[in-house]
Amino acid sequence: MTTLLARFNGQVLVPEEPVDLPQGRVVQVQVEENSLGEPNQTPLMALYDAIKDLPDAPTDGAAQHDHYLHGMPKRP
Repeated sequence: MTTLLARFNGQVLVPEEPVDLPQGRVVQVQVEENSLGEPNQTPLMALYDAIKDLPDAPTDGAAQHDHYLHGMPKRP
């Protein structure tokens, strides 16, 4: 089974990422609304919205990305 995100454009479902299926292949689709983010929001912004209010979420993530991603000391 493959799970993918798709956006409904008013007529058809359009996958958010490329799908590896032969053209004309019939598939069964189960529709479940995505609980992350707003309808026109990118996946990255949806992730940000989901974690921004966590109690231990850093507020200096961009400035101190080496610290959070690689364990380097924080910059002054």
